[in-house]
Amino acid sequence: MEGSSSPPSSDLKRALDNNGGGTELQLGAEEEAAGPEEEPHMPKNYLWLSILSCFCPAYPINIVAFVFSIWAVNSYNDGDLEGSKRLGHNAFWVAIASIIIGIVIIAMYCIVHFTTYAI
Repeated sequence: MEGSSSPPSSDLKRALDNNGGGTELQLGAEEEAAGPEEEPHMPKNYLWLSILSCFCPAYPINIVAFVFSIWAVNSYNDGDLEGSKRLGHNAFWVAIASIIIGIVIIAMYCIVHFTTYAI
C-alpha cells in the first residue's frame, strides 16, 4: 500500500467523526465503485437431456446434441451468454430430434420383428 495516503483505519475514524459518531458508515469513492458484481444467470444447456438422448439408437444425432450442450457450458464459462443460450437451444432441439428418431427406430424394429416371426 505504498500509494495510499492514510491507512484504512483512519478512513473509518474520519467517517465516524463526520457522522457525529452515528451508526451509518460512509465508504470512500473507490470502495463504492468496487461493489460486488452480480454474476449473470446461466442459460439452460440441457446437458441432462442430451445425456438421456445418448441411450436412444440414433447415435450420430445424439452425440451432436451432447457436443452442443458441452459447447454451451464452455461458452458460458468464457463469458458469452448469447452464444451459450444459442448453443443450449440447439442442444435441446437436436436432443429432442434424437429421442424421436430413436423411438421411431425402436418401433420399426418391434413391428418388423413381431410381424415376420411366428410367435
